[in-house]
Amino acid sequence: MTSNRPYLIRAFYEWIADNEMTPHLLVDTEQPDVIVPRDYVADGRIVLNVAASAVQGLVLGNEAILFSARFGGRPFPVELPIAAVVGIYARENGQGMLFADEDGSDPASAEDEAKETGEADAGTGSSDGSDEKVKRPALRVVK
Repeated sequence: MTSNRPYLIRAFYEWIADNEMTPHLLVDTEQPDVIVPRDYVADGRIVLNVAASAVQGLVLGNEAILFSARFGGRPFPVELPIAAVVGIYARENGQGMLFADEDGSDPASAEDEAKETGEADAGTGSSDGSDEKVKRPALRVVK
């Protein structure tokens, strides 16, 4: 089967916009074919405001997300392969979705992001039955 990621991105985008909130994409800029302004990348990630008022020509396709946006007052064409999108969420309340890597593992450095924001839900127990706390992915805005 094809990836469900592009369908989920479109669904969450519509849901966030319908609730009059601002959709943001968390993108892994170290994936191949990602075209973003490198001056705004931090720790291999970038957060992009993809609200209709912030971008022009937004295409949420099955293979890539394309749009033009202004960075520092200058227009820049952005291209994001779907596999590079780590998550989509509403800026105002953080509700959205983080995606597992296509191989089924959690997004890279999600544990570090959870530690920095303090917003991760902690679970207890692990596969070996210990009471070790497990960090869940969390989103943070990278500026």
